[in-house]
Amino acid sequence: MSNHLIETVDLTKIYRIRDIEITAVSKVNVRIAQNEFVALMGPSGAGKTTLLNLISGLEKPTKGSVFFEGKDLTKMSEADLTDFRCRKIGFVFQLYNLIPVLTALENVELPTVAAGLPLEEGRHKAMALLERVGLKDRLHNRPAELSGGEQQRVAIARSLVNDPPVLMADEPTGNVDTETGLKIIKLLAELNKERGVTVLVSTHDNVVAEHANRILKVRDGEIVSDFAW
Repeated sequence: MSNHLIETVDLTKIYRIRDIEITAVSKVNVRIAQNEFVALMGPSGAGKTTLLNLISGLEKPTKGSVFFEGKDLTKMSEADLTDFRCRKIGFVFQLYNLIPVLTALENVELPTVAAGLPLEEGRHKAMALLERVGLKDRLHNRPAELSGGEQQRVAIARSLVNDPPVLMADEPTGNVDTETGLKIIKLLAELNKERGVTVLVSTHDNVVAEHANRILKVRDGEIVSDFAW
């Protein structure tokens, strides 16, 4: 395969509900290089989330392939896919997905435990990332004690703690106000430059997309335009 970080070949996902077939993603061919900041732009139901799930190995395609660093994810076992996601992909979700009984620090530390890092090393990395995202004074607060923007910054720190080459954010500004959302997307852009992490963000917000250096417009499960600058 090519030397691109991510490549999809005729990627297709069809959901079957009784006798009805719904095509969520249709024959998508796209290449994404290291360090890109890519926005998947389109309305709700366009297939953006499904495309992210396929690229990350969270879902298996009906047809086609996903190559990550030249390896075909569709041929990996579930155990290998779990290890792949732990080490290679950082996830940021619209609803944060933080564990409510854990503090901000503990939430960020958790992926390092799954990756087998020593406790002290994991805690040091978690503290450094929380400081980077502006939460040095909120380490021991639980999610319910944090604002929506603060919770999303915890989620961003958590997504990066295992130093993945790719960060995927699914509508990361969809659950916060406009001003907070702008701060979140600017933070992602800064981390993209500082850490060299490839960012894939799904959004229907033009303001969010403006901070990417490449926009893939998605409609009815297809990429209808690909614009970079």
